[in-house]
Amino acid sequence: MPRVRARMGAAGVLLRVAGLAAVVALVAAAVGWWYVMERSEHRVEPGKPVQVEIPSGAGAAEIGELLAERGVVRSAVRFRLEVRRAGAGSGLRAGVYELTTGMSYDAVIERLRSGPPVVHVTLAVPEGFTVEQVASRVETVCGIPAAEFLALAKGGGGRFEAGHPYLADAYQGSLEGYLFPKTYRVPQGAGAEDVIGMLLEQFDKETASLDLRVPESRGMNLHDVVTLASMIERETSVAEERALVSSVIYNRLRKGMRLEIDATIEYVLPGNRFRLRNSDLETDSPYNTYRHDGLPPGAIGNPGLECLKAACEPADTDYIYYVLTGKDGSHTFARTWDEFLAAKRESKRVFGR
Repeated sequence: MPRVRARMGAAGVLLRVAGLAAVVALVAAAVGWWYVMERSEHRVEPGKPVQVEIPSGAGAAEIGELLAERGVVRSAVRFRLEVRRAGAGSGLRAGVYELTTGMSYDAVIERLRSGPPVVHVTLAVPEGFTVEQVASRVETVCGIPAAEFLALAKGGGGRFEAGHPYLADAYQGSLEGYLFPKTYRVPQGAGAEDVIGMLLEQFDKETASLDLRVPESRGMNLHDVVTLASMIERETSVAEERALVSSVIYNRLRKGMRLEIDATIEYVLPGNRFRLRNSDLETDSPYNTYRHDGLPPGAIGNPGLECLKAACEPADTDYIYYVLTGKDGSHTFARTWDEFLAAKRESKRVFGR
């Protein structure tokens, strides 16, 4: 029996020694790991803004190195381990990030999982711009080729009819008049169809409250209102005259008179003119309101909300003429041919031509 106890005692000693060795090994591993982690960490001053671009296809190790180099995290090794712990290895998204130095690993991982913020550009579409002018502005600001934009804006109305049924009346599928003038925040990378969609949606919002009773009582639809408003936009510089110009157009239409509005011819002529020449009045175009009755077939620019309202709510007048007589862009309105001729003489006196 004593020999058995001795043997059991020896076995116990061996077990104790083995256990102690395991503990020592674990401690040594922990110390070694602490040493590696400590050596891998950078000393950073927290809270400083820093921009980091994560390239497409980068893995956790490469991303960790980038973040550590910029001071966003203290250790690339620790970042890789935290990514593994969070199960986020395949969920880190490429892009440009605005981060700060000394961020927590969890916060950085969450940001990279969410993806970079959407970058926007500011697109300002002035009132009265034609589709060509809008296309040029879109190319400059958004990087979308003007030709690509125009291909949709000048003949692609049918492509947008499902969401905007009034475009069924658009002349030759042109969106002229419907690209609502306003300042937009366009996501970087948006295409021509995206931008046009934004402008059409804004048109819907802005025109939802228009009172169409007057134009509808004259047999006009929304397309006619947009066309009329575009002429008011091009013809007026003084806000108070919008409803007056509108009344002249309504009165001439009611009397069966041709509109004879210079802006409709200027729309189809190249370049800018202070006054039209007699030869210009013979221009062969459905937009020539000196040769054709009624409204032109479509808008001659993209009118703003105030001109759209004026097209719906003309002033109550019996004016049938107006002549530019003020250097501030103001007009003299006339009821008779004699009043019109007197206004023409005043215009020549003011402008010398």
